[in-house]
Amino acid sequence: MCIAAWVWQAHPVYQLLLLQNRDEFHDRPTKAVGWWGEGKQKILGGRDGTAGGTWMGCTRNGRVAFITNVLEPDFMPNAKSRGDLPVRFLESWKSPLEFAEEVVKEEEEYNGFNLVLADVCTKVMVYVSNRPKGEPACIQIVDPGLHVLSNAKLDTPWHKAQVLGKSLKELLRSNGDKEVSAKEMVEKLMGNRAKAEKDGLPNTGCDSDWEHKLSSIYVEIDTKLGLFGTRSSAVLAVKTDGEVSFYEKYLENGAWKEHNVQYHVDA
Repeated sequence: MCIAAWVWQAHPVYQLLLLQNRDEFHDRPTKAVGWWGEGKQKILGGRDGTAGGTWMGCTRNGRVAFITNVLEPDFMPNAKSRGDLPVRFLESWKSPLEFAEEVVKEEEEYNGFNLVLADVCTKVMVYVSNRPKGEPACIQIVDPGLHVLSNAKLDTPWHKAQVLGKSLKELLRSNGDKEVSAKEMVEKLMGNRAKAEKDGLPNTGCDSDWEHKLSSIYVEIDTKLGLFGTRSSAVLAVKTDGEVSFYEKYLENGAWKEHNVQYHVDA
């Protein structure tokens, strides 16, 4: 289901500091973060081995995209893959707003999604979602500051979103104007298994037991279809000087691994 928290254009060291957990079935084929893509503009990110998309990626020319699913009881089995949306943006030359306007024309072809598109060179970030059902698709310019996105609208105060937002804010405050270790952020913030109180769960229409199991930042659920939960934790750090670091801690063949890829934005 995924959860992301980030600071955008509001830190002395980072233009963007983004943390994300990816939740998925553990047996779904997945490629760890690396460079890939068929277009002229290569993508740095993890890749879904089944549908070919990504949940979080970036490019050398300063584009960033990430996505979370919307928690809802209805599911269209023949819908287009939501992971294609970040890929299409990263491979395109359209601005975040132009691409968002293109996406809303196709909103009914996808299950519920929250998509964030950014261009660090132009300092524009856009949020687009095709939920709630029955309402016009949402396009919103994301203001500078700290934001959290789980499986509802941007900055919706669900339990895990509030916990992650508060923890990130406190960690950044304790470090002042200094850089923050990506590994430290993942270890301290993204492995939190504390669940919400049952009377504090959102009313999504899903089974309340399922909602409760998904209410922690780090998710691990034994289902009839196999183990489902957090497969990877990543930190994307884009400094004010254009230096980029993409750290990932990921699960591969039952073992946790980690690596870090660095590059410089070509303005």
